[in-house]
Amino acid sequence: MKRILSLIVTITLLALGTPGGQAAELRKLKVGHLPTSGHLLYFVAKEKGFFQQEGLDVELFRFTNSGEGLTAIRSGKLDAGSFGTSAPLAFIAKGADFTLFGGQMGEGHALIAKPEKAARFKDLKNYRGATIGAVRLATGDVVFRAALHEAGLDWRKDLTIKEFDSPAAVQEAVKKGAVDAGLTWIPYYTMAERQGLVVVKYSGDVIKSHTCCRQVALTSTLKERQADFEKFMVALLRAYKFYQTNKNETVDIVAKYVQIDKADLYKDIYGGHLLVSPDPHKKSIVQFWDFMKKADYITSNEPIEQRVNTRIYTAALANLNKREPKEKLWKELDKDFRAVDPDLHIKKH
Repeated sequence: MKRILSLIVTITLLALGTPGGQAAELRKLKVGHLPTSGHLLYFVAKEKGFFQQEGLDVELFRFTNSGEGLTAIRSGKLDAGSFGTSAPLAFIAKGADFTLFGGQMGEGHALIAKPEKAARFKDLKNYRGATIGAVRLATGDVVFRAALHEAGLDWRKDLTIKEFDSPAAVQEAVKKGAVDAGLTWIPYYTMAERQGLVVVKYSGDVIKSHTCCRQVALTSTLKERQADFEKFMVALLRAYKFYQTNKNETVDIVAKYVQIDKADLYKDIYGGHLLVSPDPHKKSIVQFWDFMKKADYITSNEPIEQRVNTRIYTAALANLNKREPKEKLWKELDKDFRAVDPDLHIKKH
């Protein structure tokens, strides 16, 4: 009898939908990500069922670098993804019809080197004549190029930046001495430390609170499927709440996607060098665009403000505020959004 009643309840819930508004037929979204613990909002939303509860069937696809993922979005193979800040902006500068509509992570990059070479790279002026490894289009790469430009170095003439396809390849090049130092991201710089390399500088030491991976989609896709993306952002906001309140379980979930020691994952996620937030941080994106232009990384006269959609995020927040009027987090996030981002500054070294 209990089994029959349980079955009746389950069928009723499926027919009516959950409190999150799940429809009987889930809307499909193909979403790309990188092999990084910084994309934990996706992993938590997927594993805790938040996407499904919001009426979405989200399929996650892993890419080695941002360029590959953005190419997949541009060709229609993906509906959306998180692929840095510099990479989508560079694509936009070359004519891609992308719109950034939410956040994922900030900071989370670092310069690594062998212990005997680390002291040299504490001061940006000592980069002159060096060979630095980087993943092409990576956010950390642009952060350091912008800082070198500010320090009076021409990154095209005064040093050599050697581009690789993956952070793992950068790490290997540093170990073998093929480059003097390398720019990589979470969790690869932690893995590098395990292998005897050292972190010389975190990207947040260069530009504090800089954005990294943003939510990106084709502008046309966002317009056609705005309701789906609002549900998508609701799920990510719920994942953000979970990440803040369930640290050990968050690490367990991320470990399914980023297979390194859980103690290292905990350090990466909660150690202070990774910023996690679903907020688009529009002003920071605009400032990052200006950094890229000043450092001659891109050339464009396009007003990038038009490529940042904040309506989807605010609609998702309003949805949750209505559903959970007593939840302080939604009010705090709304207050933070309205307060506008602080100015980004390149620190002098």
